[in-house]
Amino acid sequence: MKANIHPTWYPEATVVCACGNTWKTGATIAEIRTDICSACHPFYTGEQRIVDTEGQVDRFLKRLQTRDSRRAEQEAKIAALTSPEISIGEFDIGKRYVTIFAENGINTVGDFLTKLETSGEQSVLEIPGIGRKVLSDLKKLLRARGYDVPQASTEAGEAAE
Repeated sequence: MKANIHPTWYPEATVVCACGNTWKTGATIAEIRTDICSACHPFYTGEQRIVDTEGQVDRFLKRLQTRDSRRAEQEAKIAALTSPEISIGEFDIGKRYVTIFAENGINTVGDFLTKLETSGEQSVLEIPGIGRKVLSDLKKLLRARGYDVPQASTEAGEAAE
């Protein structure tokens, strides 16, 4: 066995806890400092408290707040995308059709959806210059953005036959 390779052994090393509790044990250093011991640990004391080691609880709570704020931002962004106040012109249906809709009092998505819900597709198709292609394209674009667009009525399908 090699000489002088083993650390010094202290049979009466002192352990000092942050709560003030001390005891003696054997160790390779003379004094050991701990943050928590059996006298102050919640498992042994029966207390309900959070033992915060190096700010882990604070970091976790900060992550939760960040997650909640990001979720709120995303919901606000989605709500802005599906606002009934968005102009029909923001959808790629052509300037000519946007003008035709505007001349007939349909300037926003809300106006278009209200017209569809109250009067049906046939009332939109009765607008001079608006055909089934434009109507279906606009409805597809609205559904892609998350709008709740009413489906075609069966009356319109029967009239086409």
